[in-house]
Amino acid sequence: MNMIMFMLTLSLILSIILTTLNFWLAQTSPDAEKLSPYECGFDPLGSARLPFSIRFFLVAILFLLFDLEIALLLPLPWAIQLQSPTSTLIWTATIILLLTLGLIYEWMQGGLEWAE
Repeated sequence: MNMIMFMLTLSLILSIILTTLNFWLAQTSPDAEKLSPYECGFDPLGSARLPFSIRFFLVAILFLLFDLEIALLLPLPWAIQLQSPTSTLIWTATIILLLTLGLIYEWMQGGLEWAE
């Protein structure tokens, strides 16, 4: 019981100290830029209907696609320790081959080019 009271008291004291330090160290006077709703590097008061290049979305979708497929290879170190590591390596080689062929296809189609 004494240990529980000691831990509760210690955590309460540390919480009070950290809260006090936080308020004491965080006292700043922000300027108008900091108080604006956006800190994104461009003027948020302009038009919101600026056109985006469809290439941006294509590259973003390709990144997500390849990134999710690479996630299939993450359990590989554990799968090699199974009863038949040969079949695991065959599936791994198949996934890598499909990813490589997909990348080559996109490259040949010009999906990764920014300029038209």
